[in-house]
Amino acid sequence: MAILVLGGAGYIGSHTVYELLDAGRDVVVADNLVTGFRAAVPSQARFYQADIRDRAAMDRLFETEQIDGVIHFAAFSQVGESMTDPLKYYDNNLHGTMVLLQSMTDHGVDKIVFSSTAATYGEPEQIPILETDAATPTNCYGETKLAMEHMMSWTSRAHGLRYVALRYFNACGAHPGGAIGEAHDPETHLIPLILQVPGGKREKVFIFGDDYPTRDGTCVRDYIHVTDLAQAHILALDYLLRGGENNVFNLGNGVGFTVKEVIDTARRVTGHPIPAEVCERRAGDPAQLVASSEKAKSVLGWKPRYDDLSTIISSAWQWHSTHPNGYGG
Repeated sequence: MAILVLGGAGYIGSHTVYELLDAGRDVVVADNLVTGFRAAVPSQARFYQADIRDRAAMDRLFETEQIDGVIHFAAFSQVGESMTDPLKYYDNNLHGTMVLLQSMTDHGVDKIVFSSTAATYGEPEQIPILETDAATPTNCYGETKLAMEHMMSWTSRAHGLRYVALRYFNACGAHPGGAIGEAHDPETHLIPLILQVPGGKREKVFIFGDDYPTRDGTCVRDYIHVTDLAQAHILALDYLLRGGENNVFNLGNGVGFTVKEVIDTARRVTGHPIPAEVCERRAGDPAQLVASSEKAKSVLGWKPRYDDLSTIISSAWQWHSTHPNGYGG
């Protein structure tokens, strides 16, 4: 029986595919390649170019492959874009997940691990954030991810689906061996944007607001290495395969760094001055997002290995410095 990774040509999805293959799993990847890269998918995985909104394509996949469980990364994830083009996010994230769940239900596939987000919490009521805290998103992206969680919950009640939603914080870093890394077009994530400066792709990095109620006025985020995230998805799937019940887990390192602190760390790692300029806040950005991941550690046995910011940025710099144009060279 195979594991289906939807969005497996994307950043976190491709790293999860590598970890699954390293663990000896049979892996099927489906991706529409709108934001993913075919070159990020290793040859050992069977690849289908397909969109989760295409019911016929999903049906063909489940009819062709013997799927034991699904890991779902196939969603748009840019906070800023979700605020200016919300219907794009409702179409892909919600409608796509609805079609996927319909096909899974009709083909008797009843286990799914879902890539959710800390954006479901909105402006947190406490730090660190617990899974039991209120979920009140402040951006459309977080709203669609929370609605996807609810969709799975209702599908579970009606059809016996079992799911795990992983609410993770800022994914970053690259494969320790340098095989794959982070590449988006356009790039919106902080660490690769910062590294574009020493990489010669931009002159400076912009800081979106320095008047937040934080220690230096810039947003605080919890940065988690992508390989640690990948391992958590595998542990969550194994939890379901062992009969585990529906659950939600935070994934983070439990330590928050400000934007300025991340830039300073990147300066030390790269040896480049990395000029920075403050500009207006982005809509929908909470001041602080820091996770408590104690539940994932106790229930899933998750143990992050790359929890040092310098190590995380060093792995990202190894990728970006050798792949200045991403998968294009």
